[in-house]
Amino acid sequence: MLVLLAGIFVVHIATAIMLFVSTISNVWMVSPDVKSSVGLWKNCTNGDCGGSLSYGNEDALKAVQAFMILSIIFSVISLLVFVFQLFTMEKGNRFFLSGSTMLVCWFCILVGVSVYTHHYAHREMNLTANDHQGYCFILTWICFCFSFIIGILYMVLRKK
Repeated sequence: MLVLLAGIFVVHIATAIMLFVSTISNVWMVSPDVKSSVGLWKNCTNGDCGGSLSYGNEDALKAVQAFMILSIIFSVISLLVFVFQLFTMEKGNRFFLSGSTMLVCWFCILVGVSVYTHHYAHREMNLTANDHQGYCFILTWICFCFSFIIGILYMVLRKK
């Protein structure tokens, strides 16, 4: 049981770090032809990340930014609640609070990455026809899977 809790704790920390990296990095869409990448915050061309996004004022992008930030916040809160429950909760109880908080994180990731996929992943305004998703986009989907698994495991596990 201790090994399982330690494993979940490590995966939870890795998920929070991957969420943070995927949100702040500017590699959601990559164009190999013109050596540029686009993130949630800036447009990087030839190593210069000073350019702002041409669609930066769109409500859909602001929603993606907001939900990704919320997912980081809920992931960290869930981690702190788990540690708190680990040391204060009576034996035999389940980690409902940390599990439900992690499932809220999962929902925020779902909304954010779904909106981004719908509005920006296959857009006509992309730089070239060879544009593809970058590592941040893929990391976010991996975090989506991990946060769901962690949330369900927290809800099922009991403290022994």
